[in-house]
Amino acid sequence: MRVAAIVRNPADPERLWEGLFLADTANMNSVVPRARLDTIGLKPKGQRICGTNILDATVADIEVMGETVGATVLYGESDAEPSLGLTALASAGIEVDPADGKLKRRSAVRLKRVRVGARQ
Repeated sequence: MRVAAIVRNPADPERLWEGLFLADTANMNSVVPRARLDTIGLKPKGQRICGTNILDATVADIEVMGETVGATVLYGESDAEPSLGLTALASAGIEVDPADGKLKRRSAVRLKRVRVGARQ
């Protein structure tokens, strides 16, 4: 399943890249080709181990299906397919419907009420 998404530089939201992303629930982090991240002014902030590779990582704002979230983004090779990992999708409240494989918004989760001074 592929979905349109926008990657923004959190320090300069006018700098963005929009593309078609694979919804990749098998991976935690999102991947964007390095040249796209460089173009919008993002700099590596760390690294992540991915199998036998060590990839640079940064933080970006990702907008998908009308929701914007901050997410870890890995620097992919120039031919890497952009992908949205499970963390970004879940943070945006999006999941893959197992019945038809399409993306859908998750139902709201009712928060538990906690009384002040109550024993847990």
